Amino acid sequence: MNPKELTGARYHFAMTVKEVLAQLKALGDDARRKHNVKSGAPENQFGVKLGDIRTVAKKIKFKGNEALEFALELWKTGNLEAQLVATLIIKPDTVTAKTLDSLTRAVTCAQVADWLNAYVVVQHPDKDALGKKWMKDKDRWAARAGWNLTYIRVNKKDNDIDPVALLDRIEKELPKADPAVQWTMNFTLGAIGIQFATHRARAIAIGETIGLYKDWPVSKGCIPPYVPVWINAIVNKKS
Repeated sequence: MNPKELTGARYHFAMTVKEVLAQLKALGDDARRKHNVKSGAPENQFGVKLGDIRTVAKKIKFKGNEALEFALELWKTGNLEAQLVATLIIKPDTVTAKTLDSLTRAVTCAQVADWLNAYVVVQHPDKDALGKKWMKDKDRWAARAGWNLTYIRVNKKDNDIDPVALLDRIEKELPKADPAVQWTMNFTLGAIGIQFATHRARAIAIGETIGLYKDWPVSKGCIPPYVPVWINAIVNKKS
């Protein structure tokens, strides 16, 4: 992605960006970094705990458009932690839909994608239009974001949700989808089974047939993302 697509560079924060990177580097842990890389994160990172990343972000006091410009400068470094900080300081109503679309396609791992989706995308004024666009997209990160928005809409039981059409598509596409897309698509499948009793049996059956995350390791007391177990656990808890 061309950095010029992301910012007009009206502000000049080079030294401050270097200071943020220095803070992140000082908080890094080589063992954590190696673990992150094995889990799919890019090499350009320091291995900083997520809680420490939030602490660094809280120290950044820019507001509005200045916060956006600074976030985009951080993003352009390509550093994992710097991009995570960027997702925390962007104010959703200051970023254009075009820029957000570019950012979404430029993420390099699930952690950045999920923070961008959670802290910017879901609060963006154009999220509905972007979601419809991304649901048809072949880019894995755009599709992941689109399915995440759909998962949220299913949980809210939005009036225009069509559970049957979604189940048809999930049944066909989930087995061969990119792993980055499978995650939020699977969550949508689970949400349909939880929120729509009339479609619960089919959602569970699809989950059983595909078997995605069936052997997913979880700590004691936690619910695995394997849809049949997940649906039944949540439904039983509510009853």
